[in-house]
Amino acid sequence: MANAAPAGWNAHAILEPLANPAAEPTLVVPEQTPIPCFEFSTGDLPPKDQFAAWRQSFATMLDFVEPGDTEAGFAGTQVIWDLGDLALAQVSTNGLDFTSLAGHVRRDPVDHWLVTLIQDGRSQTITPSKSFDGDAGSVQVHPLGRVFEGSVTDSEMLLLFVPRDFCRDMSWGLAAAEFSVLRGGMGPLLADYLASLVQRLPTMGVNDLPGLLSATRAMLQVCIAPSPDHLTEAHDPISATLLERARRFVQHHLFQPDLSIEQMTRELGISRSRLYRLFEASGGIVHYIQHRRLLAAHAALADPNDRRRILDIADEYGFGDGAEFSRAFRREFGYCPSEVRTGVKNGPSHWHMDEVETAAPGLRLGQLLRRLQAQ
Repeated sequence: MANAAPAGWNAHAILEPLANPAAEPTLVVPEQTPIPCFEFSTGDLPPKDQFAAWRQSFATMLDFVEPGDTEAGFAGTQVIWDLGDLALAQVSTNGLDFTSLAGHVRRDPVDHWLVTLIQDGRSQTITPSKSFDGDAGSVQVHPLGRVFEGSVTDSEMLLLFVPRDFCRDMSWGLAAAEFSVLRGGMGPLLADYLASLVQRLPTMGVNDLPGLLSATRAMLQVCIAPSPDHLTEAHDPISATLLERARRFVQHHLFQPDLSIEQMTRELGISRSRLYRLFEASGGIVHYIQHRRLLAAHAALADPNDRRRILDIADEYGFGDGAEFSRAFRREFGYCPSEVRTGVKNGPSHWHMDEVETAAPGLRLGQLLRRLQAQ
């Protein structure tokens, strides 16, 4: 059954400001707070440092293969909007080869969906089971937590980062569209929406974010709904459903010290090996559970109203040994629990816009993606 937009749907109208009726001369309209926006350009750096800085700016999601000659410089620019529950980036880059982080044992990739609109240039993506190309005007869907590699020519593109928790009700549809180019009328519809959104964001304020997020969720739902082509190409949609169930189970039982692999396999009705495969891209099920517990402990430590001892918080989240908790915490965040308690570090669970803003320009995208992962 072909996908169709709802009756009366207009991608541009979603973003049109409401008509402004004639106002009384004495009416004072308060200034709106603009949506946080950050810019980064390698042109601000010495030529020999430009590629390394560009590579570092994407290190949370991808690794770049160094071109043959970087001494002459590497052109790359980012304009990033922090939309609260989403992130949008307008990117211009010289051509390069890339690889996902999921195949790197020592790297912990963010697990967002990446919706990419190529505005100029071409790309190729290679996965363990297929490859596909994109050109100007095409919209692609990549799961950042899975294994893939590829290349882009000199390109301009829009990148929409969609956390899995943002659209749980349509996660199966997004999973079915992974590693594909959106064809037919739905791809151009979403492309028009994203291009229009970027044009209008500079005139919008944070008060507009709830409506903007609602509109974007609706556009994703109607444009990336399962189609016959997606269903044919989908990688085991049952696995995607099982993974979402497993994540919800972990979150619901996070405080239980006896949360175990056996308990999860029994609840999900799957084998231990199947469970391990589901969480392979996240570093394994044990690592995933510890990661979620550490994020929860971080939030408790950063809460000014929670004055429990660090050892008590560690114990609640499954760490019976204080030294073990401190080591795991430092490995995860790069600083110790006491720094959070004293306010030296606020960390991912309590990141605010100003913490992204005060980061080095080349690190802001990574900070923002980590915050989305931790929410």
